[in-house]
Formats: sequence, structure tokens, C-alpha cells
Amino acid sequence: MKTYSAKPADIKRERHIIDAADKTLGRLSSQIAMLLMGKHKPIYTPSQDTGDFVIVINAAKVRVTGKKAEQKVYFRHSNYPGGLKSITLGRLMQQFPTRAIEYAVKGMLPHTRLGAQMNKKLRVYAGATYPNAPKAKTEKPKESK
Repeated sequence: MKTYSAKPADIKRERHIIDAADKTLGRLSSQIAMLLMGKHKPIYTPSQDTGDFVIVINAAKVRVTGKKAEQKVYFRHSNYPGGLKSITLGRLMQQFPTRAIEYAVKGMLPHTRLGAQMNKKLRVYAGATYPNAPKAKTEKPKESK
């Protein structure tokens, strides 16, 4: 039996819209990472990007358990002496509600060029609306004679 390897012609990408309202950050992020990598498909190949597009709405309403809002800290450095910056999860959610999901998912993807390619298929929005959303059909009232 030969090992199957997906070809670019075999990959068919779908678009998943996930509502993050009242979902736990970590469980939601692992579900999103699985969709981005394509592990839910039978044609999954580790060296290929077989994943789908993921749109996350209501990112501002995602929840965390325990005291993570006060105790979980994100660090970054400006590469200058004394340039270490930190921000707690609670403050990050107030200032940039989409970044908590983006950071969590990015950490679950491969840390290679392939992972960066997978991460480009993720779009996170704080509210319930997003660009290119299907428009609601509005019927015009019939004119009476």
C-alpha cells in the first residue's frame, strides 16, 4: 500500500464561519487550527496546505476559564535595551479583541513557512458582521394597481 500525497488539483477549499460567542478560547482555537491545517479531511498531507478558510465572528465575546484574564500575560520585545513589553489577556481583549484568538491559533500551527501560509487563511472579526458576508434578501413590495 502506497502513502497518499495530496496534489494541488485534489485540494478543494471550503469556507467555515465560526461564531466565537461564549466559547472557550483554547478549545475554539484548537478547532480552528485543525480546520486551517486540513486535518479534518481524508486527503490530509503534513507537507501540503490542505486546509480550509476560516472566518471567526464575535471574537470579543470569547471567554476564558479561571483567572486567565488577569494572570495570562503576552510578551513582546522591541529589540532595544529595556524594550520588553507585556500585556494581560484581559487588557488585550479590551484593546484588540481579535488578537487573543489570532495568537492562540498561530501557536497551534506549524512554526514554518507552511504554517504562515495556513495562518493567512484565518480572518477574525470582533463583531457579528464581516466583509463579503452574504447579503440578506430583501423583497420589494409589490405595487398595487
